[in-house]
Amino acid sequence: MFTGLIEDVGNIASLRVNKRTARLMVKTNLPVGAMEIGASIAVNGACLTVVEKGQRRFTADVSPETLKRTNLKQFGVGSLVNLERPLRLQDRLGGHLVTGHVDGLGTVASVEKKGEFTFFGFRVPAKLGSLLVSKGSVAIDGISLTVNECGRQWFSVAIIPFTLQHTNLRARRVDAKVNIETDLIGKYVHRFLSRR
Repeated sequence: MFTGLIEDVGNIASLRVNKRTARLMVKTNLPVGAMEIGASIAVNGACLTVVEKGQRRFTADVSPETLKRTNLKQFGVGSLVNLERPLRLQDRLGGHLVTGHVDGLGTVASVEKKGEFTFFGFRVPAKLGSLLVSKGSVAIDGISLTVNECGRQWFSVAIIPFTLQHTNLRARRVDAKVNIETDLIGKYVHRFLSRR
């Protein structure tokens, strides 16, 4: 479980994709020495498992389902990725509960700077749009954000300067694919109500 508060923006050192899986090596400023082999780490909001580690880098395997649902296969060497280690019981929950199970992909539709804020608009499939609520929570590439406005197949967020500077959103342009994880509680409520 994660909070959506990004700890570091790493960059991809290598990405080996074969027919069904991938192996990803990420350079980071996180304390890799303290990571355990087998530990979870969120890479762009996708929960992966550390399988190897070295000086300022770690390696994770990417399953076929994760490759299918996320934007990880679209990156190359040097691409920026958001990183977060898992929540510990004594930690504050400053963002919202993020599982690291990406629901699907969204597409950057617009980027507009207004004063100090940057407004991002996203297109999403209707099945994801139905789970979004204005002023509710959403994770975009693992970042805990508040939905500003939303419709059936779109939503927008307002990004403060700190978030823009300390996440890979600073490198996102129109038509870029982003990982979307809708609010965990909202998903359960939606499922419960749809069965009535």
